[in-house]
Amino acid sequence: MKLATLKQLNEERAARRPVIVVTDTANGEQRLVKAKDFAADPLAAELSRQLRMGKSANVEVGGKKLFLNVYAPTARMVIIGAVHISQALAPLARSLGYDVTVVDPRTAFASPERFPDVPLIAEWPDVALPPLNIDHYTAFVALTHDPKIDDPALLHAFARDCFYIGALGSRKTHAKRCDRLKGQGATDADIARIHAPVGLAIGAVSPSEIAVSIMAEITASLRMPKEKEALVPPI
Repeated sequence: MKLATLKQLNEERAARRPVIVVTDTANGEQRLVKAKDFAADPLAAELSRQLRMGKSANVEVGGKKLFLNVYAPTARMVIIGAVHISQALAPLARSLGYDVTVVDPRTAFASPERFPDVPLIAEWPDVALPPLNIDHYTAFVALTHDPKIDDPALLHAFARDCFYIGALGSRKTHAKRCDRLKGQGATDADIARIHAPVGLAIGAVSPSEIAVSIMAEITASLRMPKEKEALVPPI
């Protein structure tokens, strides 16, 4: 890899922006494609597909054999609320490679004994969230059922363009939440991004089952194709 290409690669990775290095396996020629250039690239479909899957791959396009080396930021998960569902969700997400952080100002809930080996921040969202540098590669899940905690957290998630935003609560609870968030400046587009009730409808009852349903919905948001690719951020 040429030094200039390596420098660009390191810059994009440091900024948590996805990038793919395309190598012609016949002659070794390489070029680097930044996320902002995916849509206009001749390999747009292939680039988006491999980025969505988070895997490098060999492809053949126009008679050329190419290797697409995918560099995608490690996905993060921020869980608002150190509740029973969170106790099941945090280790499940970690087993799938997510960097997980749990935020809850209620110190009786946010204790190391309840969340071994999981970073905990026992602060209110306005204090806890800005230093986390939440971005598009973050799954954001609000689970406290307390508007004083969940609402400001969700507003932060909107502003940071998280690829997944979910919130616990019934449809009636969510309708009230939507009214409150709109009163605080959220747009209809923001509201539409919330997965609520959170998780896939699999008939989950226990905290562990609900955690599975949430993780499944997050995985679908991350991996399944959409009209606009979820992980090609507007840069």
